[in-house]
Amino acid sequence: MSFVEYSEFIKEGDVVIIFLGHESMMPIKVEAGAQTQTRYGAIRHSSDLIGRRFGSKVTCSKGGWVYVLHPTPELWTVNLPHRTQILYSTDIANITLMLDLKPGSVVCESGTGSGSLSHAILRTIAPSGHLHTVEFHAQRAEKAAQEFRDHKVGHLVTVRNQDVCKEGFGVVGVADAVFLDIPSPWEAITHAKKAFKRKGGRLCSFSPCIEQVQRTCETLLEQGFQEICTLEVLQRVHDVRSVTLPLPDFGPENGGVESGKMTTDPASEDVRPAANSGYLSVNCRTATPPREMAGHTGYLTFATKPRG
Repeated sequence: MSFVEYSEFIKEGDVVIIFLGHESMMPIKVEAGAQTQTRYGAIRHSSDLIGRRFGSKVTCSKGGWVYVLHPTPELWTVNLPHRTQILYSTDIANITLMLDLKPGSVVCESGTGSGSLSHAILRTIAPSGHLHTVEFHAQRAEKAAQEFRDHKVGHLVTVRNQDVCKEGFGVVGVADAVFLDIPSPWEAITHAKKAFKRKGGRLCSFSPCIEQVQRTCETLLEQGFQEICTLEVLQRVHDVRSVTLPLPDFGPENGGVESGKMTTDPASEDVRPAANSGYLSVNCRTATPPREMAGHTGYLTFATKPRG
């Protein structure tokens, strides 16, 4: 099992996702002789997991069942242990796109946090890319490094415990892209500039406050970055429902509608006389956005470092 390569069968030491429902999942590490308790009963790792195919339906000790899924960055994002606030797939997808990440890319990241974005980056740059990730907090850095090893991606990432604003990323002239998720990203811009390859590359900074964005953009301009833009990604759910709309009467030339009389077969067409009117109406499906939507994730500021 690896987060960047698909395996068919579950082995001891693998991390798997136990799927109890769309709103209920949990990651576990498979160990011979171990058990995992769920609301449907116990899962015995040796008999129920090891040697089974990923995606199998497993019956628990109480008779209920679960699915055992192969881990992906998206599943890990919604199941990981939170050591910090994390980025979710909506922002991660835009970051991956706008930074132009691809297999073989070299990326510098700060801070590592809970590793949500890190796993998505690693899958994108595998098998020949590399991630240099910096975490200020020693215990978080150690835990992230252990997770990368457990998830079989340790060879693709270097974790450093240091202050990126003072010590930089620990590398110079190697990065195709840089990502910053720190309280004062403007203090790390000069170090990010040094980390880029001579041909340049793309930078992204995530900040929850517009004042942070303003200072970051000012510093980016001072350091010669170009194509600076800031966006916020919000997910909006549309309400799909049936509505009844009146059909106007345009006279006998209107394809069979004459003087408000219905000439179509109501059994085959969803057209019928409107209640208490004498005019026709039609039922249709429509999608409407919410009138109000409270929500704020954070601002993504992108910039390009030119060649040289």
